[in-house]
Amino acid sequence: MIPESAVQQLKKSIRGEVVAPRDTAYDTTRRVWNRMIDKRPALIVRCLGTADVIRCVEFAREHSLVVAVRGGGHNIAGKSLFDDGFLIDLSSMKGMHVDPARRTARAQAGLRLGEFDRETQVFGLGTTMGVATDTGVAGRWVRLARWQVRLGMRQLDFGGSSYG
Repeated sequence: MIPESAVQQLKKSIRGEVVAPRDTAYDTTRRVWNRMIDKRPALIVRCLGTADVIRCVEFAREHSLVVAVRGGGHNIAGKSLFDDGFLIDLSSMKGMHVDPARRTARAQAGLRLGEFDRETQVFGLGTTMGVATDTGVAGRWVRLARWQVRLGMRQLDFGGSSYG
């Protein structure tokens, strides 16, 4: 159980939204793409920037919380969500920068493939990450990075922020 005073302090220290089971937005916020997954985290934070993510990690460490991270929220197995945990939700972090000269893009973890494609296609660029536009780029990049490591490739910056 997370003390209410700690939750209130967290709310004051971030820009994003803190959602608890008693909040009206809780059921909508905890929902993932696969509606068969029905998990109930103890607390959800919808981060708006890197500072929010850092504060959430510190908060989890301070209170010995088990953490899940949600990017685009598409994971069919629902691994970004579990009962009684602390969900760091990155789905609102959708910033992106395309460098057409270098033919690279940097994107935040909440972006989905359809959003990524829309921004890169303006510059005549695209990727081979898939055709399911609701798939989150963060999860997709992690999967691509695993395959590229297995195949000995070095094309992907698998710090989760760029694809080249």
